[in-house]
Amino acid sequence: MKARPPYPRSGRTRAAVALCAAAVLAVSGCSFGRPPPDPAGEPPRFPTPSATTGADQQVVASVLAKGLRVPWGVAFLPDGGALVTERDSAKILKVGPESGPDGLKVSTVQTLTEVDADGEGGLMGIAVSPAYQTDRTVFVYYSTGTDNRIAKLTLGAPPTPIVTGIPLSGIHNGGRLAFGPDGFLYATTGDASQRGNAQDPKSLGGKILRMRPDGRPAPGNPFSNSLVWSLGHRNVQGIAWDAQKRLYASEFGQNAWDEINLIEPGKNYGWPEVEGNDETATGPGGDAKFVKPLQVWRTTEASCSGVAVVDRTVVTACLRGERLWLVDLTASGSVLGKPRALFTNQYGRLRTVVVAPDGSLWITTSNHDGRGKPRSDDDRIIRLVLSGGGAGKS
Repeated sequence: MKARPPYPRSGRTRAAVALCAAAVLAVSGCSFGRPPPDPAGEPPRFPTPSATTGADQQVVASVLAKGLRVPWGVAFLPDGGALVTERDSAKILKVGPESGPDGLKVSTVQTLTEVDADGEGGLMGIAVSPAYQTDRTVFVYYSTGTDNRIAKLTLGAPPTPIVTGIPLSGIHNGGRLAFGPDGFLYATTGDASQRGNAQDPKSLGGKILRMRPDGRPAPGNPFSNSLVWSLGHRNVQGIAWDAQKRLYASEFGQNAWDEINLIEPGKNYGWPEVEGNDETATGPGGDAKFVKPLQVWRTTEASCSGVAVVDRTVVTACLRGERLWLVDLTASGSVLGKPRALFTNQYGRLRTVVVAPDGSLWITTSNHDGRGKPRSDDDRIIRLVLSGGGAGKS
């Protein structure tokens, strides 16, 4: 029997933007070059953007799309448009590249009838095959009545499951999908409210998984004949790589600490034995049993879901904290200085952040997820750029 989330549900039961500048900090040493032209030619007609001014650049946000319902995953197509999943409606939407007077055109591609959108489950992650122009394949992560699973499909056709049996609950379902720089598909899972899953190497719960496009374990995985890439996770919903191919992940803590982790194959990240900067943990490559996080925040100011890496900055979108956190990195991948918050309490709960083909960041709100306070135009997709020749077009 699935655990139920402790809150009501509405509806059904239930870049390179190097953000070396936050709202009040000077920009120095940030160089991005001129972005490529938008795939559709002319830039879309956006509403008047809001701007936050730094010492010598502006952080500019424009609403690309509105009126969505819990947009969860975002993956870009070769034409510059994006596929966006709605968790509760089980719809795959196409957003752009065509535009209209209010932003990008939004259309429904298909609805997955296999999805059971109960609790925090539903249609979550989405990834586009690196060979999409030839194989036309899309990958999705979704909940059924009995499990979480990963499936592949061509748009408009029923999904074909490639990984089944990922533990399911009303909470802690993970759900992010992304292709890594090695060409393999990565997936994040939660412990499904059963703590023991995270430390059980035979369980797919509480893990980061790495696989071939057919769902078989990828070569080089740390455990023989296993999809498991790392373990000891409570609920990972964000993964992204830097230019050196290092993998970073966001993780929901329980009541004390939320985390950003540098993920290494075969490493154990401690849940449920440790949470946050526990004294029994150490840094990546250390001799202790558990790996110490790169960065932690109190859950009230974080609860971050999606992650993107731009230049040497990890950007993470936070739900309960209602902000973006920007974590600058050294050349070796450690934290440089103090994290900076952007857009605190401005757009409500933020779920996903991804780097778009033009170098801008796309951010989704999650105010219709049962815990937010939706505005009349929620949920939204927000485009974040730097003006004055920075990433994207302002």
